[in-house]
Formats: sequence, structure tokens, C-alpha cells
Amino acid sequence: MAPSAPSTAARRPRPVTPRLGFRAQIRAGRKARRIPQLLAGLVGYGASVMLLVESGLGAASWNVLTEGTAASLGISFGWATNLISVLVLLAWIPLRELPGLGTLLNVAIVGFAADATAAVLPAPHGIVERGGYLVLGLVALAFFDALYLGAQFGSGPRDGIMTGLVRLTRLPIAAVRTCIEVLVAGLGWLLGGTVGAGTVLIALSMGPLVGYFLPRVAVRLPAADPSAAAGPSAVPPPAPAADPSPAAGDPQDRARGVRGLVRK
Repeated sequence: MAPSAPSTAARRPRPVTPRLGFRAQIRAGRKARRIPQLLAGLVGYGASVMLLVESGLGAASWNVLTEGTAASLGISFGWATNLISVLVLLAWIPLRELPGLGTLLNVAIVGFAADATAAVLPAPHGIVERGGYLVLGLVALAFFDALYLGAQFGSGPRDGIMTGLVRLTRLPIAAVRTCIEVLVAGLGWLLGGTVGAGTVLIALSMGPLVGYFLPRVAVRLPAADPSAAAGPSAVPPPAPAADPSPAAGDPQDRARGVRGLVRK
């Protein structure tokens, strides 16, 4: 007998960042590791953004889009950032992406960490130092992005687009992230944003780097009980008990049963 082909569910790998609601994220185990990892990832993310900004060799894709949006609509960079964040969060709805603690802390921590880094980071001098800031900031941004995502407390607004598309399409993280980075940078450039050599490098490198780091730093959560996850309907009903009455047996047994009742 030929072996049956594996099911589609068996062939599909389990997502690195499973879809968890706010309560499920909080109730999941290993919080002694997950919470420090989340905080370290967000602080490092903000510091890495400032390294890229100080390099002066090209903004990240989302910053290009923000700059272009501000220029085309005649609004400030801050208001353009808020507008894009709202639109991105609306895009979560068809992706069925769920917010979490990481979503809230992303807004609260990353900006402060970037400002604190700017206050102590010396300005680079010369193309060599600027290039060092760019490369270090790029690798650090990808690592800390994966670090906070791997804590399994939900993603920031822009990273939610990536994690949602990865779960829906089952495509590799590197491919999805690269497509997003290139499309966002291109749209920002069409709207009037500034694209530099660093922008191109970031757009093409962030996807592979995040795809490399995320499986290595993601916290593996205990798997749920399949029968409990499937619900009561997954448990087969008990088989009906055999009818002990003579009527359910052989015709001769039924006849003997009838004669016995007549004698009584």
C-alpha cells in the first residue's frame, strides 16, 4: 500500500511568531525571559534608528515615505508619521493582526530611546565613520527588530504588516520584508522623499537579516493541547451500547424469546 501524501497542514511550517491575542500573550509562559527581551529589543531598536539617521547616507524606507507624505500634503513630519501609523493599523484588519503589549510599548519606548541615543552619540566625521554608522545601524536594527518580535508580545504598527503577511502567505520572512521595504521606499520617492545609497542598502538587506535573526531569538512558547484547541466537537461521541434485547439478535433467538414469554 502506497504511503499517503502528507497533509497541507503538515507541510506548512509553524509560524515563528504565532497569532496571539493580548490575553494569550500575557498568559503564555516564559515571561522571565520574554519581558526583558521585549524591553531590550525596543530600546536597541530606537538606538539603531538613530545610528542610521546620524550616518547621513540615506533614510530607512518608512522615513522616506514619511518625508514624501509630509512634502506632498504640506504637513509636518510628525503629523505624517501619525497619519501613516493610523493607515498601517487599519491595514491590520484584513490581515487579522492582533495588537499586544509590544504594540503599546513600541510607541512609548522607541522614540525615547532614539532621542536618548542622539544626545550621547558623537557625530561621525568622514565617509568611513558614516559608513560604519550605516552598517552597524543596519545590522543592529535587524537584530533588535527580531529580538522584540521574538518576545511574542505583538508587533509594532509597521512590523505588523510583515508578520501578518508572513502568516497569510506562508512566504519566507526575507521575501516579505524585502518587498515591503522596496515598495515603501519607492512610494515615498514618488511622493517626494529622499532616497540615498543607504536607503537602497537598507531596503534590500533588512529582509534577509530579520529572516536570519528572528528564528534564532524567538521564544518558543508551549504548544496548546490540540484537543482543547479544537473544541468539544473534535472529541468523537461514544459508540452506542449494543441492544441486549432478544429482538436485536438472530431470528432464532427472537423466536426462542417469544416462546419463553408465552410460557410465562
